[in-house]
Amino acid sequence: MYIRYIGCMNEPVTAPMSEVRRHLADTIDRARHDHTPTFITQRGRTTAVLLDADDYRRLLEAERVAEDAWLNRLADEAEEEGREGSVSLEEMARDLARGEE
Repeated sequence: MYIRYIGCMNEPVTAPMSEVRRHLADTIDRARHDHTPTFITQRGRTTAVLLDADDYRRLLEAERVAEDAWLNRLADEAEEEGREGSVSLEEMARDLARGEE
């Protein structure tokens, strides 16, 4: 499986809500231009993240691609298991005629 390049998102910074409020324009600029997400805390707990909209869309697309690959792998495994344990229609008819399950 190939993992697609997400982009050049920088390491996130953490800031309390009070600081983000005071410097909202700077925080948004940092997300948009420097691709630096900001984890926002309230009472010491991380409650939100602010990141560039395009970075967010790329993350969603990467998640979708990874999920599709995972589902395809599961389907391939199920198909292989089905082949290994399958019987022909004739064998099934013969077993049913004999009263076997």
